[in-house]
Amino acid sequence: MPASNTFIALRAMVRKDLVLYFSNRRALVTSIAAPIIIAAFFGSLFGSSDRPTRVSIALVDADTSALSKAVATSIEGDATFDVRELSESAAIEAARHGKVRAAIVLPAGFGAQASAAELRGGAKPVVVVHYDPSQATALPLVRGLLTQHVMKALGESLAGTGVSGAPARAAFSLPYDTRAVAITSSADRPYNSYAHSFAGMGVQFILFMGIEVGVGVLLARRMGLWKRLRAAPLSRSVLLGSHILSGAITALVLLAVIYAAAMALFHVRIEGSAVGFVGVAVAFALLTSSFGLLVAALGKTPEATRGLAIFATLVMVMLGGAWVPSFIFPQWLQTASLVVPTRWAVDGLDAMTWRGLGLDAAIAPIGVLLAFAVVFALVAIWRFDWEEPRG
Repeated sequence: MPASNTFIALRAMVRKDLVLYFSNRRALVTSIAAPIIIAAFFGSLFGSSDRPTRVSIALVDADTSALSKAVATSIEGDATFDVRELSESAAIEAARHGKVRAAIVLPAGFGAQASAAELRGGAKPVVVVHYDPSQATALPLVRGLLTQHVMKALGESLAGTGVSGAPARAAFSLPYDTRAVAITSSADRPYNSYAHSFAGMGVQFILFMGIEVGVGVLLARRMGLWKRLRAAPLSRSVLLGSHILSGAITALVLLAVIYAAAMALFHVRIEGSAVGFVGVAVAFALLTSSFGLLVAALGKTPEATRGLAIFATLVMVMLGGAWVPSFIFPQWLQTASLVVPTRWAVDGLDAMTWRGLGLDAAIAPIGVLLAFAVVFALVAIWRFDWEEPRG
């Protein structure tokens, strides 16, 4: 073939590929929007900000002395903290459920002992900091700011009594000690970070399976299989409901295998309610299957639908805290992410594994996941086309 003809053929083939790609508007929008949105999300999390996310803590004043009240007032006035004053048992439970990052307990006798230790070097009070080990990055910040507020309040207290300050010491020493206690299922159970990792990645990749199931339905429709099935004496709900059930069983088997590997290789354990764990797993499996059918119902072609469904899944997983912990989100986004089913799935699996919570902690995740599954299934049954749209 002459060189000129080869060039013409090459140009025609390249032009054909470009026209095909850029004429698929859904795929084009997904290819552009996905990296922009995900990059903007991570940039907003890890970039500098004039208004950082406030650290949620619980504060227990078991002393109620003038000094402990001054420390509490100083901490509450710090814009870094979002403070809840609770009893000690309620504060520990808040940390156990992940509702606060840490719980500071100012012990009885704190004021008198801290003042004496500062002036005369006596016995120091012990401030216990209970913390959520999945949010342990906040612990150094909490300790550092606690020191700042205690020293500020103590300095003002001593100045008010006319005492100029403590005697000179060979080395700087705080007038109190701290003891950090990680809140896990029990005191002898250390935090296992693999438990959260397997929850997040299990949710993500099982949802990807749901997408493939949905795309498989579209391919079957393209071949006319669903049109022939509809000729059988079965209702729309039965035909599509059987698909939801089979997809849920597949998702449940996959999740079981994933957690079996987590238990065998990484010592992940169901420290909480086994019934609650199974309930969350079943509810998430039903959600995955109904999501796959929803993808099939709303999609037009397998090619265009796969890209959009993957993008939607990545956004759900991202907001659900599977990639990065949701506690580093801005406060408004932490609240907004509660409308995303993946957040409930990840939190529910965490609660039943390393957090060691009871069945009551699984009720809300199960209810939310089942509610989403029902909505997805109803919309899918309503909108499903038995024949592939033309054009």
